[in-house]
Amino acid sequence: MCGIAGILHRDGRPASITTLTAMTDIIAHRGPDGEGHYCNGPVGLGHRRLSIIDLTDAARQPMEMRDGRFVLTYNGEIYNFKELKVELSARGHVFNSSGDSEVLLHAFAEWGLGALLKFNGMFAFAIWDNKERKLTLARDRFGVKPLYYAELGQTFVFASEHKAFRAFSEYKARVDIRGLSEYLSFQNFFAERTLFAGVKLLPAGCYLQISQDSRAVEPVQYWDFHFEEPEYAVDENEATDELDRLFRQAVNRQLVSDVEVGCYLSGGMDSGSITALASSQLPFMRTFTVGFDLNSASGVELGYDERTKAEHMSYLFKTEHYEMVLKAGDMERALPQLAWHLEEPRVGQSYPNFYAAKLASKFGKVVLTGTGGDELFGGYPWRYYRAVVNDDFDHYIEKYFGFWQRMVPSGTMPKLLGPVWDEARQTAPIDIFRGVFKEHASELRRPEDYVNHSLYFEAKTFLNGLLVVEDKLAMAHGLESRVPFLDNDLVDFAMKLPAKMKLGNLTEVVRLNENEPGGKAQRYYERTKDGKLILRKMMSRHIPDEVAEREKQGFSAPDASWFKGESIEYVKRRLFSNTARIYDLVDRKTVRSLVDEHLEGRENRRLLIWSLLNLEQIMESSF
Repeated sequence: MCGIAGILHRDGRPASITTLTAMTDIIAHRGPDGEGHYCNGPVGLGHRRLSIIDLTDAARQPMEMRDGRFVLTYNGEIYNFKELKVELSARGHVFNSSGDSEVLLHAFAEWGLGALLKFNGMFAFAIWDNKERKLTLARDRFGVKPLYYAELGQTFVFASEHKAFRAFSEYKARVDIRGLSEYLSFQNFFAERTLFAGVKLLPAGCYLQISQDSRAVEPVQYWDFHFEEPEYAVDENEATDELDRLFRQAVNRQLVSDVEVGCYLSGGMDSGSITALASSQLPFMRTFTVGFDLNSASGVELGYDERTKAEHMSYLFKTEHYEMVLKAGDMERALPQLAWHLEEPRVGQSYPNFYAAKLASKFGKVVLTGTGGDELFGGYPWRYYRAVVNDDFDHYIEKYFGFWQRMVPSGTMPKLLGPVWDEARQTAPIDIFRGVFKEHASELRRPEDYVNHSLYFEAKTFLNGLLVVEDKLAMAHGLESRVPFLDNDLVDFAMKLPAKMKLGNLTEVVRLNENEPGGKAQRYYERTKDGKLILRKMMSRHIPDEVAEREKQGFSAPDASWFKGESIEYVKRRLFSNTARIYDLVDRKTVRSLVDEHLEGRENRRLLIWSLLNLEQIMESSF
């Protein structure tokens, strides 16, 4: 796990080692164990190292092939590197290190872009071909590791974090107004757009190639999610057995490391099952939980602290367990540093993740997380059922789009974005939403068809946003976060499972408020026991039944209570200030009205308030 950066001057100017070093210095937190730089004519590759596999100098990067043709800078882990190494050795490749970086480099030399489909892991890398004079950038199937790029005149630049571009005097941070509109609609960015004008995030499952003669820089997709109903009958018991085998295999694969591996542990079944399997393989497993002080919480937020449940599972699996308790005020304490590392707002109220990574990093460099289980196995039934019975695809888009406007309805957007509306109005949020579906079935006849479309949408957008947050906030503390659910074989299997093995009430349409996951959603689950059905059945082999059957609970602080209670003065001071930077972009009167609705208890605007606070901090630190 590392940080990477690079330069390609398309006008032929030599790359500057000074500038390249400045780029990697800015992201030094991603790799505190070492650094390396390679310059050859117009190209420069930089690397910051977090040593996980092969701790020796033989694994240093940038890494060159023995013949000097290919040069690699790479961030990530290829979990099947040992199998690939055997295959490459049989083809005559000779290795000098025991890690995965050299295997990736030789695999590219042997199979070219075809190697991308052979890698089972998380990665973002750049390879320079000295013979073809071509730069290749690639990102893993699911988007676990980020990779940003931009064109600064005749200079193409890339990095694990966009802040590395500050090393160039030509770079001036400007807000992408269309990106801002997208974020305020969905609390997320759906494709390659970011909050920064001219800066793009290479989409998951894509590669990009550029040479000095390239006229355009366009990503090419080599892999995509594809949820579909099988054309044959699937035996549930056999499917459960196979799921169990693949889940065990995925966890075991991601335990490969030359340093200790820990695990986040909530009260839920996903992290609990990963902990159960990992602790059976590793002695003295460490686990980490972040809980919340609930003295000033109310309503459904009284159930947000999962420490007692996590402690019970730590007892069952004999882990060395550590906890941190957050209280009102910890958000404002962390926000300046969090905003610097997160760089741009993404899904969720992510400061608890920041503290979780801070805790885990005190005891090691690697942590396993349960991210991905919900998106693959239908963990949010109240979402899918909002658009499970429709007339056609357009009707589905209309209904599901209405649900996914998480913060500000389209009708309010012209007022909210009043200062920049002339530019923001050029892209309609519903068109951005529809654009996620590059292809869709010609016939959508059954509820299952629409559920699979929703699973695709959430894997492409919501999960992608979660992964960006997970990477940035873990790497802020020099911590590698691994995602066992996003194993190639496990994902391929999950996408082909019948929807009825994930969800039990495919024709029921429920009306639930996403802002209140513990309210109607909890009561709905208690009544139906719906969502992740086959996953629950399989996991009951590894964890107690009461855990496998527990309702879905997100990792959230009781901010709805804190924002109108102990943190109310902070909210007012930041968002009602006459000098707040956000009012270059949004309308003061509209913001005041929306925030007051929350402070006065008329609406739950916790997501919007968090997003505005985060945006204000980002405006101060980055623009």
